[in-house]
Amino acid sequence: MRDTVHNRPTPQGRPGTATPACSGKYLSLTSFRRDGTGVATPVWFVEADGRLLVKTDAGSYKVRRIRRHPRVTIAPCTATGRLRGTPVPAWAELLPDAEIRRVDQLIARKYRVDLLVIKPIRSLQAALHRRRRRGTPVVLEIAPF
Repeated sequence: MRDTVHNRPTPQGRPGTATPACSGKYLSLTSFRRDGTGVATPVWFVEADGRLLVKTDAGSYKVRRIRRHPRVTIAPCTATGRLRGTPVPAWAELLPDAEIRRVDQLIARKYRVDLLVIKPIRSLQAALHRRRRRGTPVVLEIAPF
């Protein structure tokens, strides 16, 4: 059987759809470089229909690493990335663009107050770094093993 998103054989240990509940605002998402070195990134996430969903930039390095190999680890963390739990092996998958709007709404609901502070800061960063444009958004589904 082949994984249609990644066009490679689907691993035997691929998780089902059931995802345990995750609390908190931040999730440390660790993707892996070609040499096996893990790169952890704190991300906002929402839980919907038993799935953990993360919205990010399609051109980000974490997405590039996940496209190459979808094996990741996840753990609750602080905004600065300090772990608040034990990392758990997981599988990341890029979802269709049709999910972006729904995930935007879920994130807006969960992070309402945070967005009031973060959006102006992001706008200022974008103005200061005109050469570095934000790319197309994508949604990642994260499923622990």
